[in-house]
Amino acid sequence: MVTRQDCDAPISLRVSVTDRCDLQCSYCAPAPASPAAAREGALSFDEIMRFVHMLRRRWPVAQVRLTGGEPLLRPGMETLVTRLAAAGVPDVALTTSGQQLAGRAQRLKDAGLHRVNISLDTLDPVTFAAVTGGASLSRTLEGVAAALRAGLHPVKLNAVVLRGRNDHEIPGLIRFAMEHGCQMRFLELMPIGAAGAGFEERFVPAAEIRSRIDGRFSMTELPVDPRSTSRNFEARDGRGRSAVVGLISPYSEPFCSGCRRLRLTSVGLLFGCLARQEGIPLAPLLRNGSRQGCEALLEAVDQALRMKRENHQFSQPRQMLEIGG
Repeated sequence: MVTRQDCDAPISLRVSVTDRCDLQCSYCAPAPASPAAAREGALSFDEIMRFVHMLRRRWPVAQVRLTGGEPLLRPGMETLVTRLAAAGVPDVALTTSGQQLAGRAQRLKDAGLHRVNISLDTLDPVTFAAVTGGASLSRTLEGVAAALRAGLHPVKLNAVVLRGRNDHEIPGLIRFAMEHGCQMRFLELMPIGAAGAGFEERFVPAAEIRSRIDGRFSMTELPVDPRSTSRNFEARDGRGRSAVVGLISPYSEPFCSGCRRLRLTSVGLLFGCLARQEGIPLAPLLRNGSRQGCEALLEAVDQALRMKRENHQFSQPRQMLEIGG
């Protein structure tokens, strides 16, 4: 049953538009990439918009974030951004590898995109290629520069911290963010899909990440946003430069209380939590324009909002790119 309080609490919706990606990150999508059969079943833009409109009729929607895979591999993304902005979504955001962004950032901004998160695990070209399956660091950095020129704000850089791979780069990534006017966010590895193998060896908890920052930068905790997954600080160096630094700790310090995030996958599965394997199939309902179909969609959303993590355990067998991580 949906309560009045539930209806008043804003929802943050992640919409995966494709499960294809231009990176082959070791913690996300091991070779081979996801099957073409899944990609052929992707929701249309009309179906995505139908879900957003339906959702906003009952719940306030604070944000729609477009994810993948790599969302910029889906043709016509500017059109979808325009439609979301025209529908009155207050915050239209994009999570991207940055590999396709240099030539698209201004068009996306003009279409109505507000801000962007860019994956940047390392500033070392060799490590970058090793982590991403051979991708080009320079292309991602060109994407960062293009996003800044276009006025997308804030530009948030996301680094999944991996012991023995990039954990020594934490201070350097913060300095990069300071120099370029970005925010820097460090994410704990999650034991989902490919990351389950070798998880204990690679996992670095947020408390250890924080300890590696303290002493190199002065850290002032910023007010908590109950809708955010990130615990944010202002980091300042000895030269007076500063950047917002976020720590995202889904494994060691779960932020499940009050969570109002939903994920809609490219093939129409609705998830209330990355750590839960149950997904609610919405594609048939989105293709049913009847009153009964609409009511069933609302019931599915209510169910997903109650499907949050239990006992701090992860039970997600799918690869991260399949669920729009």
